[in-house]
Amino acid sequence: MESSSPSANTSDPHPYRWAEFMGAVIALLTLTLPLFVIAHYSSSGVDVLQQTTYSLPRPEK
Repeated sequence: MESSSPSANTSDPHPYRWAEFMGAVIALLTLTLPLFVIAHYSSSGVDVLQQTTYSLPRPEK
């Protein structure tokens, strides 16, 4: 190995920091956008958070 060749581990900052940021944004959109779309279109006629209560019969003594 020659001493004048650049080392593989340089301390220079990564030149494509914007690409990392865009990758993170795309990943977040990929994970969250389908959930929002499903929630939007599925809530048109059904109340998802509607709670149904059932009365349990009391045991006779």
